[in-house]
Amino acid sequence: MRASLIQIAVDEGESVNSRRTRVSSLVREVAEQESSGLIVLPELWTTGAFAYEAFANEAEPLEGPTYEAMAKAASDAGVWLHAGSIPERDPEGPLYNTSLVFSPEGQLAAAYRKIHRFGFDKGEAVMMAAGSELATVRTPDATLGLATCYDLRFPELFRGLVDAGAEMFVVPAGWPARRREHWRLFAKARAVEDQVYVLACGTGGTHAGVPQAGHSMVVDPWGEVLAEAGDGDEVLTVDLDPAKVAATREQFPALKDRLLGLAAPRR
Repeated sequence: MRASLIQIAVDEGESVNSRRTRVSSLVREVAEQESSGLIVLPELWTTGAFAYEAFANEAEPLEGPTYEAMAKAASDAGVWLHAGSIPERDPEGPLYNTSLVFSPEGQLAAAYRKIHRFGFDKGEAVMMAAGSELATVRTPDATLGLATCYDLRFPELFRGLVDAGAEMFVVPAGWPARRREHWRLFAKARAVEDQVYVLACGTGGTHAGVPQAGHSMVVDPWGEVLAEAGDGDEVLTVDLDPAKVAATREQFPALKDRLLGLAAPRR
């Protein structure tokens, strides 16, 4: 299985429509040049993860212009496309930070509303509603578990995804450069403790004055970093062996020793 992470740098002088067109072309280009079966985009690449003032103005319905553009890009490229996330406006009013995953036929395979919102008492935490449901996607190669950026700090979410069958965690993000080491630490920790691959796709550039960490990375079930993007890199491609997840869990069956957080046995 070959996956490509596209570390988009959001140019604040570029319109959202122009960025959609550019990213659509990039997805097709990467699929052709890298022969990837799975392509991943970062969090809130339409607006910038820290461009809070743009969330309400640029929010769109689930099946809005970004949905349409990414569905077509996935279909044109013939790939599984994790299209990062968008500011979604629910018909009843709330905004959500929503990830979209499309099949190679351009069909929506999953939509995940980010559960843990960043900002404490400002920004995303007060402007967007929290999602409430875990999401997985079954592909012919592996089951993907979906999470977004700040979710990385909450290991219980990932244990829930493991219980739902996840073998790879796909984590789009807009992570700030000043906490880059946390980004690397959490990506490796989630891989080791859950014995999965972690595909962590960040953004480059600067969002609303906040330099981004970049350094998209792929970590294997033993915690080894298979590939990591540099500051100026845009595309990170890596070959994965989905069978390594089951092999790791068999060789080192730590998950079988879990005692806390499991459903009570039936009597």
